[in-house]
Amino acid sequence: MSTGFMAGMAGAGALGIAGAAIALSSADRLAVAGGVLLAYAGFCAATLLPHWRRRARAAALARHQAGATLVAYASQSGFGEQLAMQTAQALQGAGVPVQVLSFAELDGARLAACRQALFVVSTTGEGDAPDAAAGFTRKLMRGAGGDGLADLRYGILALGDSSYAHFCAFGRALAAWLARQQASALFDMVEVDNGDTGALRHWQNHLSTLAGGAQIADWEAPRYARWRLRQRRLLNPGSAGAPAFHLSLEPEDGAMPAWQAGDIAEIGPRHAPAQVRQWLDRLGLDGTVAVRCDGEPMALAAALATRMPLPEPHAEAMRGVAPQALIDALPALPHREYSIASLPADGTLDLLVRQARHEDGRLGLASGWLTEHAPLDGAIALRVRSNRAFHPPADDRPLILIGNGTGMAGLRAHLKARAAAGRGRGWLLFGERSAAHDAFHRDELQAWLAQGVLERVDHAWSRDPGAHRYVQDAVRAAATRLREWVDAGAAIYVCGSLAGMAGGVDAALADILGRERLAELVEDGRYRRDVY
Repeated sequence: MSTGFMAGMAGAGALGIAGAAIALSSADRLAVAGGVLLAYAGFCAATLLPHWRRRARAAALARHQAGATLVAYASQSGFGEQLAMQTAQALQGAGVPVQVLSFAELDGARLAACRQALFVVSTTGEGDAPDAAAGFTRKLMRGAGGDGLADLRYGILALGDSSYAHFCAFGRALAAWLARQQASALFDMVEVDNGDTGALRHWQNHLSTLAGGAQIADWEAPRYARWRLRQRRLLNPGSAGAPAFHLSLEPEDGAMPAWQAGDIAEIGPRHAPAQVRQWLDRLGLDGTVAVRCDGEPMALAAALATRMPLPEPHAEAMRGVAPQALIDALPALPHREYSIASLPADGTLDLLVRQARHEDGRLGLASGWLTEHAPLDGAIALRVRSNRAFHPPADDRPLILIGNGTGMAGLRAHLKARAAAGRGRGWLLFGERSAAHDAFHRDELQAWLAQGVLERVDHAWSRDPGAHRYVQDAVRAAATRLREWVDAGAAIYVCGSLAGMAGGVDAALADILGRERLAELVEDGRYRRDVY
């Protein structure tokens, strides 16, 4: 629980009396519950409270905490600093220790001591670094490459304005410098054009992943459209791995939005009906009571399914609170992101979703909703978001597609796009558990091989005997051919799990091509990743 939440609760007078709520009168109970609701809403809205800013600034002057994630910002107008503070608050609220520093306070020694860092950086003028980063740029970034940051894992949120010729230039220069210092990217740089809220939600999704899947309230909720779940098909019956499903959805109004290969579906998840009934029973509320939620009339049970629950220690204080007050105060569940596995011309928006489970056996929130709890033909809250960092090459250059598991979703969309454009020279390297049970979309891949869309497919099966246990092993085994493809202008696209696969593939590519050349591919847009 974050310091900000604790302070808000204490300020509302709730912490000291919540445990004694049973002995209070109805009026007192409502007053206490109202204080709880207001404090909780303030915490989950992730607004920048003055005490948090003071605390973050104090932390910036302290020595680096062992194991803390560094959040460093280079801001010209103050927007970057604000986002850095929100980033730090979100991580701390999820139990991740953080340290916040301005680039003006960042030096080589502090950076070398880090194991994980998040950089929030603006570009000013015609591609310049903010004033606060001038010293960092002069002292460090203009130096030669090396391996001084080989232990650092990093992510970059780059702020810019695409109306300028050098969009996000400082963020891109920072990424190239870090790559030359042998640091490892946690994910592709997130570029924000004029405060684009979709890109900021994408950043928040990465924060949730870094925090072990913690629910981090959206800073600004997406405006979902209503879709219908038309098909749900198990892809890997008999697999030793968790069930993975192919889902097909259609817009409720019949108007298919435009998207490209590489784009993302943002899903508004729902709690399982049994969980909602449990909360209603505990709060003594009737789930059929009408309320307004997100501007629409609906039953209390349906509205509560979309909301983040009150932390367990304070739930008892909520008994007797008016249903509408409850819904008004509780923030919406954070969105979840999935790579789109189809194109608009297919007539459906397809996803590949693997079930995730908590340690106690409960299904994960979004994967459980999509693969089990949502009824067929039921409504799904969905928004399509452009993901420019993973769009296809503009020309017909060769394309090397690397991934594992449900990362096949993003790769499948790219192969569909190449087939539709009549382009060939594709090469797929894909890893899963077993050829007998986990060969996702085998028939499609065979058809693309026969058509020439794919020239080559290399599989790695971790549970089957063979030389290629993981996809990075298949990459290393094909080193000579891979260098030839890159020399011929090929782009490399990676889609799949952040843990294990993405880092292993990156290390294999660095060994094959050299870290300097891999950094050049990043700069040229020829090495792109959509990992989660």
